[in-house]
Amino acid sequence: MKFFIDTANLDQIKEAQDLGVLDGVTTNPSLMAKEGITGKENIINHYKKICEIVTGDVSAEVISTDYEGIIKEGEELAKLHDQIIVKVPMIKDGVKAIKYFSDNNIKTNCTLVFSAGQALLAAKAGATYVSPFIGRLDDISTDGLNLIAEIRMIYDNYGFNTQILAASVRHTMHVIDCAKIGADVMTGPLSSIEGLLRHPLTDIGLEKFLADYKKGN
Repeated sequence: MKFFIDTANLDQIKEAQDLGVLDGVTTNPSLMAKEGITGKENIINHYKKICEIVTGDVSAEVISTDYEGIIKEGEELAKLHDQIIVKVPMIKDGVKAIKYFSDNNIKTNCTLVFSAGQALLAAKAGATYVSPFIGRLDDISTDGLNLIAEIRMIYDNYGFNTQILAASVRHTMHVIDCAKIGADVMTGPLSSIEGLLRHPLTDIGLEKFLADYKKGN
């Protein structure tokens, strides 16, 4: 499973990259604003900085919601760097745009997916990634992980190449559960990745090893 970090914070991206397990980055306008990055030129420059840090795919989101606007924005974003993946919302004009991008060898991430039907349409249109938001489904008492399982079954049934990118991952158990179900990618905060490092028995074992070593020196 690929590990993406969901942030626009350059320090966190560097930390995840230095860990040696990072495969890419996802961002959105809210995450950009959280870092004080506003305005088209500043956002564009920030995407470039992210691409300089990581070696994998970087999802850059369009703001337009009409077909022509999505195409224009998407083509501009795709020209920024070979690593850029155009992030397109799951709306009618978004699906049409994904088909256009697919036909023109521009990689896409279909975002804001909340149903298996939406994921099926995205795959049919040729999306590179589809992003079901499991955390937001959990927030409304709906099983987000079940959606991942449904999409996995549908994609396997028909041999779709679209990768399932589990988004809105909130914690470490989300990561483990997505890996069990067969998500191709997970994207979440740095804490959800670093949480995989921790286990009390590891800490206890290391403490004992070091204590025993000191006894002999």
